Amino acid sequence: MSEPLNVFEYESLAAAKLSDGAYAFYAGGANDELTLRENVEAYRHWHLRPRVLRDVADVGTSVTILGREISLPVLVAPMAYQRAAHPDGEVAMAHAAREAGTIMCHSTFATATPAEVAATGVERWFQLYVPRDEGLKREFCVQARELGFSALVVTVDLPAVGRRERDLRSGWSVPPELIVPSVGLRGLKPREYVAMVSPSVTWDDVESLASAAGLPVVLKGILTAEDAVLACEHGAAGIVVSNHGARQLDGVAATIDVLPEVVDAVAGRTEVLFDGGIRRGTDVVKALALGASAVLAGRAPLWGLAVAGQGGARHVLELLRAELELALQLLGCRSPADLTRDHVRRAPLA
Repeated sequence: MSEPLNVFEYESLAAAKLSDGAYAFYAGGANDELTLRENVEAYRHWHLRPRVLRDVADVGTSVTILGREISLPVLVAPMAYQRAAHPDGEVAMAHAAREAGTIMCHSTFATATPAEVAATGVERWFQLYVPRDEGLKREFCVQARELGFSALVVTVDLPAVGRRERDLRSGWSVPPELIVPSVGLRGLKPREYVAMVSPSVTWDDVESLASAAGLPVVLKGILTAEDAVLACEHGAAGIVVSNHGARQLDGVAATIDVLPEVVDAVAGRTEVLFDGGIRRGTDVVKALALGASAVLAGRAPLWGLAVAGQGGARHVLELLRAELELALQLLGCRSPADLTRDHVRRAPLA
């Protein structure tokens, strides 16, 4: 069989390889999955505006995020239970991210320990679902700092778990042979793990989390200008424009359509990152042109992991890099820093 040519082909192969329940967990969204589809389809509403006769003989993809240079502006988003997709799970994903020269976000509900991921040498951020248990929250923060994680990514859009009907229908549980080290439990349904997350986290907690961790705090799950302003006022080092992969509140806007509003509200006061529906290098270009410093991709490298472990995840990241490089070249840009809103235009409504 020939090597997959794009992320969509990887997803088809992953769907055939994973159990029905595991695939439903990774692929599904909330309720009618309107936002799930829109996250991918909304990129079509943004047209690219190439400039010609530019010197693009030498094109690069490096960017600087929170003061650290990475060679690919596609970070690996936090994803839970990766050993349910491949036996090597988060460790393989970390190696793939390291080889691609990018950052991996390690999930609170990972099936590998933070120490295992740290041992790969990948540039790493620790994603935190703020737990109800105060002692556990402090332990997560201390562990992240001591293991060399360079940022704390606080997911802020999960005071309660969304109604994910594919999961309810399949009844899928994390395989009992896999432990989730953060809580020391195994064999539960995903929503049972999420029950440990506090629904009482407020803006007042942002600064205390930064202090406890001794790390910059990035807030993941911002969708409005109002919350973007509050994030700046409460000391967030960065925000991620995200609707949780459309797994929480169905009917919210696609993230690419929200991004300009948030970027304008922030006005350069904090780093703006982005996730949602990244399947092509041109998706990355559009997000960067609209003001994101970098994007996070979750399902795309996860499909690579499911199909071929570390090599598959790495190949997906390199596919996105190659598509990004080509798009930059054809737009007349030598690097992501050259992208501006002049390179995109919202298509007129039909």
